[in-house]
Amino acid sequence: MEEKINKVLDTLRPYIIDDGGDIEFIKYENGVCYLKFLGHCAGCPMKMMTLNSLFKESLINEIPEITEVTLIDENEDFDDIEIEEN
Repeated sequence: MEEKINKVLDTLRPYIIDDGGDIEFIKYENGVCYLKFLGHCAGCPMKMMTLNSLFKESLINEIPEITEVTLIDENEDFDDIEIEEN
């Protein structure tokens, strides 16, 4: 699954690298893909729009197992995130 996700991210990454940012795959669990913005994207006020219109849409369309894409805050430790069971 990680390889599939990174393949999609790699096709989209140039759009945000041009603005001084990047994106990192954190984890996939129970249909949820966890991502983290890096660089300039981490503090950008438009990051949620970028996440939803570019990354979320592409990941869900390309990988049917993904049902949700969640952004991890730049200061958040992934170990502190609780994953809800459906």
